[in-house]
Amino acid sequence: MIVTVKNKTPLVVPTAARRKAGFKSGQELEVKASGGVITIIPKPSPDEAQDEREVRDPRIQAAIRVRFRARAAKNSSMGRVLPARNSS
Repeated sequence: MIVTVKNKTPLVVPTAARRKAGFKSGQELEVKASGGVITIIPKPSPDEAQDEREVRDPRIQAAIRVRFRARAAKNSSMGRVLPARNSS
């Protein structure tokens, strides 16, 4: 997709590109420019930002691991096998 930059006119992101990126009307976006490249990133909602901070907390990571291991042990004892996780 090619867009022409004009003087005194905002740069417009075409509707098709916004749709492909999943951007919604009214959504806040972070715009970064570096080395001739402009990057547009959706700003996380307060809930998403909080979730991300919590998952980085070592105490919460440890609790998640303990719960996962307990669930895996229970499933294993019942003969259930969990599907392999995709590492990508």
